[in-house]
Amino acid sequence: MLRTLTGRLTAWLVLLVAVLAAGAVIGGAGEVRTSDDPTATLPAGAESTRVAALQRELPSGQSNPALIVYSRGGGALTEADTRKITADAGALRASSPPVFSPGRDAALIAVPLPADLPAADLIAKVGALRQSARAGLPTGLTAQVTGGAGFAADIADSFTGANTNLLIVTVVVVAVLLLITYRSPVLWLAPLAVVGLADQVSSGLIAVLSRHTGLTIGDSTVGIVTVLVFGAGTDYALLLISRYREELHQHEDRREAMRQALRGAGPAVAASAATVVLSLITLLLASLGDTVALGVTAALGIGVAALFALVVLPPALVVCGRGLFWPFVPRVGTTLSHGLWSRAGAAVARRPGLVTAVSIVVLGALSAGIPGTSLGLSQTEQFRVEAESVDGLDTLSRSFPAGTAGPVVVLTPPDRAREVLAAVASAPGVARSRIAEQTPAVVRIDAVLKAAPGTPESYTAIGTLRSTVHAVPGTLVGGSVATDLDNRDASRHDLTVIVPAILLVVLLVLGLLLRAVVAALLLITTVIASFAAALGAGSLLFRTGLDNQVPLYAFLFLVALGVDYNIFLVTRAREEAAHRGTRDGMMHALSATGAVITSAGILLAAVFAVLGVLPIITLTQIGVIVGLGVLLDTLLVRTLLVPALATLLGDRFWWPTKFRKNPARL
Repeated sequence: MLRTLTGRLTAWLVLLVAVLAAGAVIGGAGEVRTSDDPTATLPAGAESTRVAALQRELPSGQSNPALIVYSRGGGALTEADTRKITADAGALRASSPPVFSPGRDAALIAVPLPADLPAADLIAKVGALRQSARAGLPTGLTAQVTGGAGFAADIADSFTGANTNLLIVTVVVVAVLLLITYRSPVLWLAPLAVVGLADQVSSGLIAVLSRHTGLTIGDSTVGIVTVLVFGAGTDYALLLISRYREELHQHEDRREAMRQALRGAGPAVAASAATVVLSLITLLLASLGDTVALGVTAALGIGVAALFALVVLPPALVVCGRGLFWPFVPRVGTTLSHGLWSRAGAAVARRPGLVTAVSIVVLGALSAGIPGTSLGLSQTEQFRVEAESVDGLDTLSRSFPAGTAGPVVVLTPPDRAREVLAAVASAPGVARSRIAEQTPAVVRIDAVLKAAPGTPESYTAIGTLRSTVHAVPGTLVGGSVATDLDNRDASRHDLTVIVPAILLVVLLVLGLLLRAVVAALLLITTVIASFAAALGAGSLLFRTGLDNQVPLYAFLFLVALGVDYNIFLVTRAREEAAHRGTRDGMMHALSATGAVITSAGILLAAVFAVLGVLPIITLTQIGVIVGLGVLLDTLLVRTLLVPALATLLGDRFWWPTKFRKNPARL
């Protein structure tokens, strides 16, 4: 296999086959199909999901209302305003006549829209509503579209062209960092081209999955997978190229140098990719459909990235020759300088106890922010930029109960409807309620909460309401706020199930790879510590709180990707320990891999930071926390803490494996 990848003719054939296969996938994949049903990601047994299913059988169907709020900024509405609002209610087919606030300083009309509208259609319909509502407004009167449909449209619109922008920014960041890393005007092109091709193949395969499977793929999924493929794929390329450059100093034949590089770095890359893929596959245990979809698609992306790094990149480097490294062309007989990292290793070896203590103090101090972390964001906290739906909700909340933007839906049997209506009306946190629709099989009661959607107070009100009405058999509570609550509860359940599964997977992979129980336990402990430090620091940065899914995603990416650097370092240390001993082997591994792993860590952190170009706060939080964690893992844990622990433990670090030094191999 290695000779096939590096042969004079076969290397070209491998590249040709790879390009043709990639072209076939990209050309025939089509567009990614995403789901816009707000309950699509929830388990079928969730109460809000059952309500949504029953609503589809009602004459009105399952709707997602767009609320148009008219206001004069606190001033009383005029007769001209009233005529405009009444005319709009008829022209826009509102579900009921306009509702005026008690002080007649604002008015509200609700326009029902189908809950399962495709994103493009929803954006277009909400845009048309905004245009119609603003047409012919009397001077001083404003009209804003908010509600469930308004928020959904603004979120969907924020992703219009976002994946393209994300890809462009990611490519630019990776290109700049590769230029800085290699200080070569040409070398950076090879890994960037290979990883870019891997990303396009991954996107094509995701598009195929979206149309031929039941995966609930969200708008952000492709963007996250792009970041993962570029980050992990470039890391794999950096490790392979670094080892290849080392071997070029030892072998005149560049093809033999590549074969040796693959023998040395290939297992580490494969083990790293396997760890990430297996960790991502644990998301199949999740109850949320979009989390399951992210696990499948991201695992696919990482697998493609590793395949391209190990199969396509080697022949691409070989056919280009040594000149690809110009102006720093590696020559046989010259040595590669590791001065900085040799000094770092020596410093750790002199004071391993002090280094360990200081590292633990730093990680512990950063982790101190975790106890004060609050989970869950309200609707108005979802955006980093201004959005009309947010401004409209603020306007609405000044004149109406804040919960008007997300009415609660209660479904009950007709023979108990009056009883349930009375119970709903008297429930704590409910501002008003009414019977909105009735069939021989079910009655729909709409309730407006006093609290704004997505707030802890609104969730408390839903919980109390459910406890109250569940006394009547067959009565269910749903709607947008209930859906958000069920999402929150499912996210927390997934966190408790998936985190132990990820830890078990990573521990097993490390144990099998290193054949050392102590090393595996210490490495996974250090990765957990860097995650805790990153989460604590992130919670201090985002004082409003973290989105429900951020801890799970951050843990997944940091443990799965963060352990990569420990794998790169410790597999090399194990290789060296066989003939140098544990202490000298670890120091030599640190000096040999320090530059490339640091470059890889900085690059991965920068790539995740690119998620900040998207206006959704959840992705910004994931990007910042994962970026911080990767930097901590790269610059502190892998550079100082792990070598210090190995030095303190000596050969016990590899227990139960025992090494006998072989000086002849030095």
